[in-house]
Amino acid sequence: MDHQDDTCIFCDILAGRSPAEVLYENAHALAILDIRPIHHGHSLVIPKVHCRDFLDVPPDYLPGLMEATQTVAAATVRTLSLQGFNVFSNNGRVAGQSVFHFHFHVTPRYHDDQIRFELTLKRYTDGQMQDLGRRIRQNLPALSR
Repeated sequence: MDHQDDTCIFCDILAGRSPAEVLYENAHALAILDIRPIHHGHSLVIPKVHCRDFLDVPPDYLPGLMEATQTVAAATVRTLSLQGFNVFSNNGRVAGQSVFHFHFHVTPRYHDDQIRFELTLKRYTDGQMQDLGRRIRQNLPALSR
């Protein structure tokens, strides 16, 4: 591990100081079962370097994180005969992040499981979408333009 935070439970797991039920590991990621799952089989995929949130993840870790997430999701679908699952991450306290070491959740879903993402969808006014798109593009790295 390149960098760790001695106050972080995920760094403790990565260092072998705290126990975890490991599902999968590659050079950049570790997948474990969540100790407080939404449903049994709910797993977490964490980078092997301490990153506060998604924006803090080193770009060279992203392929390994995605590969581990897809591999664990596929195995969970097969194991539990799932018809669906969610992959998500919470970034920032306001978004529900409670452990400030970036991680993906892989959560089994079931028909009538009473989990709902209640959304109030919005609409753009005339020109508002184009203006926002222009403003976001201005903040993209120069290499992606």
